Amino acid sequence: MSLEAVLARIDADLENSTNRLLELLRIRSISTDPAYKSECDAAADWLVKDLQSLGVDAQKRPTPGHPMVVGHVDGDGPHVLFYGHYDVQPVDPLNLWDRDPFDPALEDTKNGKVIRGRGASDDKGQLMTFVEACRSWKAEHGSLPCKITFFFEGEEESGSPSLVPFMQENADELRSDIVLICDTGLFQSKTPAIVTMLRGLLGEEIIITGPNKDLHSGMYGGVARNPIRVLTRVLASLHDDTGRITVPDFYDGVHELDPDMAAQWNALNFDHGTFLGDVGLGLPAGEVGRTPLEMIWSQPTCEINGINGGYTGDGFKTVLPSLASAKVSFRLVGDQDPLKIRENFRAMVRGMIPSDCQVAFKPHGASRASVMATDAAEFEAARGALSDEFPDAAAFVGCGGSIPIAGHFQNITGVNPMLIGFAKDDDQIHSPNEKYDLDSFHKGMRSWARILDAVARK
Repeated sequence: MSLEAVLARIDADLENSTNRLLELLRIRSISTDPAYKSECDAAADWLVKDLQSLGVDAQKRPTPGHPMVVGHVDGDGPHVLFYGHYDVQPVDPLNLWDRDPFDPALEDTKNGKVIRGRGASDDKGQLMTFVEACRSWKAEHGSLPCKITFFFEGEEESGSPSLVPFMQENADELRSDIVLICDTGLFQSKTPAIVTMLRGLLGEEIIITGPNKDLHSGMYGGVARNPIRVLTRVLASLHDDTGRITVPDFYDGVHELDPDMAAQWNALNFDHGTFLGDVGLGLPAGEVGRTPLEMIWSQPTCEINGINGGYTGDGFKTVLPSLASAKVSFRLVGDQDPLKIRENFRAMVRGMIPSDCQVAFKPHGASRASVMATDAAEFEAARGALSDEFPDAAAFVGCGGSIPIAGHFQNITGVNPMLIGFAKDDDQIHSPNEKYDLDSFHKGMRSWARILDAVARK
């Protein structure tokens, strides 16, 4: 089967592909708001119908929440599963949008044409890059290059409450040789990337109680225990002077970066000055001796996300508070065990609490990191295919955030997913005026065609 013919058809059909995406973007599939339940159903129906037009055996599958869309196409060669999500974020604040977020359109900007509308980048535009690549392949050759399963979710933006039970109940149906996920982006908006490391996440809330009521600081200051002082002492102790995290055994399971991966990251020439400068900063503040990309992608973190205690309103109140609290999050890497870290963190904090104070904890989630084994042949095949489409060579990269779906595929179906996306840093996902560059949409389709061709030949 000729790849060049498929690429030519993608180029020739770009206008029709864009119009189909605009049609999907008009559906208000906001998963977090029950008022849009029927719209989520409509988006699932639209995708089922579209897949069926390609000869896919596609169905809308019920869940306790919004439906899944699952479709299958038989074929020779490896079995590929593609995951995306059709639900979108709420559009508030509506007054900050320059147009109706569900009246999508092509717009000319100084950087080229963009597709403007809610879900354009996250994730309907990304999802449709794969569907449109398959459409052109089918139109050109009458069949797809390999066996493919399409798996589309409708609750990703609302925490995916139905996802794990559905995957567990249908694990045999969802097993494949290769999993592709399109919910990431280009590195610094220009370099194609395959995400192979995702950090885990542990959230903890500390509540320290001292006196049984707020006290007058003139009468009790100096002699009474101040929970804020206790709390800030705890928080200040979480890092040493070099930036290392001091929770006992915290670095168990943290591995040094593979030299080949380190070389790829160095070749990206990451401009941390611009990265920090864009948010009004200038100096990396992490662990001494680590590169900025290591700090973001392959090293764990401990961050204080919020502090509360005493009087925080307008003016001034000389109060000695009864209670102080803080929210602390840990981004985890490698084989770190979030439950062990939670236990050790709590023991460390308890050991710093005076006897006339009490401490309580509230957990806020715990998930392990996901690390994909890049020595599998399909990873290098996909990297080569992406490099053929873009001016810059593709790289295996990390991701500072957490994308739980990757770990779910590893744990439930036993497959290391490839996370490949074409979003840009300025796509304003989750924000007003979300967009997806037309060039991202176009090159995304061409990239998936190349990747399907490359993995089908393995």
